[in-house]
Amino acid sequence: MLALGGWIGISYNEPRIDKLAAVIFGAGGGLIADEVGILLTFQGEYYWTGISYTFTMILLAFASVLVLLNKYSKGILRDFIGFSGNRWGFYLAAFVAAISIAFLIDTENSVIIGVSGTLTIVACIIILSFFIQAIRRKLRRK
Repeated sequence: MLALGGWIGISYNEPRIDKLAAVIFGAGGGLIADEVGILLTFQGEYYWTGISYTFTMILLAFASVLVLLNKYSKGILRDFIGFSGNRWGFYLAAFVAAISIAFLIDTENSVIIGVSGTLTIVACIIILSFFIQAIRRKLRRK
C-alpha cells in the first residue's frame, strides 16, 4: 500500500487523487507499524493471528472500494439515481431493509450487526431517494 499510494501520488497531478493517494499511503504506513508491533509483542510465534489477517483483508477491500468509487463516482451516481427512481429499485430496497432489520433483531454477532446495519441504511437511503424523486416528478407535472 505504501508503494501504491506513493506511485499514485507522483503519477497524477490532481488534488482529488493526491488526497486518495495520501490516505492509501498513510494506511500502508499504519499497517507496517501494526506489523512491527505484532512482531515485537508475539516474537514471531503467532505472527498471522486471525485478527491480523482479517484486519488486513478488510483494509485492502476498503481501499479497493475507495479507489473504484473515486474513479467511477459520476457513473455510480447516475446509475444510483436511475435505480432509486425505479419501482423495482424501491421494491428491492424495501425487501433488503426488511431482511436486514430481521437479522439485526435476531443476532448478537457484531459482524452480522455491522453488515445488516449498513444494508439497512443503504436501503433506507434508496427508499428515501425514491420518494424524493416521485415528489419532484409530481411537482414538475403541475
